[in-house]
Amino acid sequence: MRRALLLVVVLASACAPKTVPLPAATTPKFPDFVTPTIPEPEANSPVAASEARGWLFLQAGDLKNAERELSIALKSSPAFFPAEAALGYVELAQKNAKAALPHFDSALQREPAYASALAGKGEALAALGREAEAIAAFEAATRADPSLTDLTRRIDVLKFRVVEQNLAAARQAARAGRADEAIHDYTAAIASSPESPFLYRELASVERQKGDANAALEHLRKAAALDPADARSLEQIGEILETQGDFDAAATAYQNSLAIEANADTERRLAALRERSALASLPPEYRAIGDAPQITRGDLAALIGVRLAPLLQSRGGSGAVLITDVRTHWAAPWIMAVTRAGVMEPFANHAFQPRTVVRRVDLAQAVAHVLTRIAASAPTKAAAWESARLKFSDLSAGHLAYPAVSAAVASGAMHASADDAFQPSRPATGAEAVEAVDRLAVLAGLPLPKAGRQ
Repeated sequence: MRRALLLVVVLASACAPKTVPLPAATTPKFPDFVTPTIPEPEANSPVAASEARGWLFLQAGDLKNAERELSIALKSSPAFFPAEAALGYVELAQKNAKAALPHFDSALQREPAYASALAGKGEALAALGREAEAIAAFEAATRADPSLTDLTRRIDVLKFRVVEQNLAAARQAARAGRADEAIHDYTAAIASSPESPFLYRELASVERQKGDANAALEHLRKAAALDPADARSLEQIGEILETQGDFDAAATAYQNSLAIEANADTERRLAALRERSALASLPPEYRAIGDAPQITRGDLAALIGVRLAPLLQSRGGSGAVLITDVRTHWAAPWIMAVTRAGVMEPFANHAFQPRTVVRRVDLAQAVAHVLTRIAASAPTKAAAWESARLKFSDLSAGHLAYPAVSAAVASGAMHASADDAFQPSRPATGAEAVEAVDRLAVLAGLPLPKAGRQ
């Protein structure tokens, strides 16, 4: 239809000596400009012919005559929006994007889905640095006329530019500590490039700094979903879940991260988390041992049973043990374990008396029993405490407990005071018991807990 109209224009010009001759056919000067389409009822009207002449002059580079012809068309028919859109392109050709916008807006007021005006408006907005609005105009043009596939490239370029601008602004704001501003700019960048995982990861970092862990978790999960090889996002998911107390989910996140990429820090985090999770699952009575001013036999049995479990299981104990008073005690499983291993013993009446306070001499005897088990597998280590004959100001070498006390102190599991007093009858504190068991764990080659005291 457009070709037929141009033929009419050429013939009409030949018969009208007063009109400016049309330019010779040449390569269009502005091939990216979207040619205005003419509504069917006016396709062969004089105003359409004037608009067509104006477009020919525009593409020939004769902007003065292009503007004259298009102005004539609008003067004869002010509502003829194709000429209005074409005048907008004349302004674009003169690199006057600001003046072009009113022409495109005027055309769109009469025909909101006019593809040529939408595309021209997009060009004007892009030239004015209003990229987000330009993208919206170009996208509207492609919806109005799906054949405008070349605009897709322009949209992609503009979106990339928007992302770059917002990303630079977001990073600068983040470095300056302006978290809200950085979040706003990252969100704008994501709106232009919603499939870019690194944007979500960087946004989450700012949200974590701001203290919004839930928002950070949501965006890190989005980053990991977009990039299945994103080990760093999975690691950060684990960190957040760990701080929220969701140890099982945190451990899964760490494991998934390590499955993608080996990382010593993540491995340490996972190991510590597992210990922390195990500690959290223990009774509150156990977790209170470290701060207790004095401990009971049940406390000590639990401490040894938990911390030194591999050592207790490494050699056979005394087999079945009859104990009559621990069935309902919170430490019953560990009491049975230490008595079977011979580390602590029930009394003659088969009572363990789990609530009896542990004195330092009692702790030393339990330590000595553990040292015997360590010596069985590491005899060279045992020489340090088995041959020791330490002197104490308050405990003679003939005392029944002396061998145990001497071994406990010589091994480093327990300590005497500055004046060599052992204070055998003083109640043992939780801190002393934890220190003694930790030292035994080291001697046995067992790892120390990383998740803190009880």
